[in-house]
Amino acid sequence: MDNAVRARRAACDALADIEPERLREVLRDRLADASMTPSVLTLLSAHTLDPSVDAAPLAERAAGVQLIYEGLRLTRTLAHDEPWADGENDAARQADLDILAADVLVSRGFYLLARTETADRAVEVVRAFGRNQTRRRQADTDHETLDRNLEADVFALAVAAGTTAVGVAPGDELLDYADGLAREFEGDLPPPESALPDSTADRILALAGGDPAPSAADP
Repeated sequence: MDNAVRARRAACDALADIEPERLREVLRDRLADASMTPSVLTLLSAHTLDPSVDAAPLAERAAGVQLIYEGLRLTRTLAHDEPWADGENDAARQADLDILAADVLVSRGFYLLARTETADRAVEVVRAFGRNQTRRRQADTDHETLDRNLEADVFALAVAAGTTAVGVAPGDELLDYADGLAREFEGDLPPPESALPDSTADRILALAGGDPAPSAADP
């Protein structure tokens, strides 16, 4: 099983108990069409430093990163499209369900990362997203850069979630590398095989460093 399949399955498993069924279908459809690059980057970051890392808790970390990203990405789309602007119609009703789905994705992602070393970083990703979207409403701002901050923050979260899973706290150089990697793309993230070049693992290995991360029990 390749990393993208493993990551998608872990993310879907994390949502298996969501009710009602219609909402669960929206969540599954969202993940079915998503680039799994954030979660694959989490897996790659850990496996590069320790190929024997325990697969189950690592998959949960990867799922947590992916779910937070998908929830915020959906929120960003809804904020930009403003489907409620024309009043109550089919688009507005679907948007009501989508905003609920976004909340579920982010909250379940938080749950999966809550007892890991990256819990505070995950909270900061969401706070930064809110600040950036607020700034985006100003006429003199660079909308593309502010929007891409989400991917940059999520890539840094992914690297941190992966390296701390094997006891390594990521240094600033590694986090900067993850940030820059996310900024190489425009629009939707490509799939992992395109977004993460063969050199990614080598760069992670070369840049990883710092003191071992504090231990934390995975959920």
